[in-house]
Amino acid sequence: MTEQELETYVDAAAAAIGLPLGDARPGVLRYFALASGFADLVQAAPLSVHDESAMAFIPVSPRSKP
Repeated sequence: MTEQELETYVDAAAAAIGLPLGDARPGVLRYFALASGFADLVQAAPLSVHDESAMAFIPVSPRSKP
């Protein structure tokens, strides 16, 4: 998504659920830009008809910095 598309989506989604973003808007836009980049990476992965999705996604805890 382009920056303008992200802004339009975030603003419309927030308005649709009655969520005022206020000062949080820049952070929300950064998050959605990050998530959009992840989606692009996933969509770019070549899959065949024999590939199956995982039964469950279980995230691991991030390692703490020393």
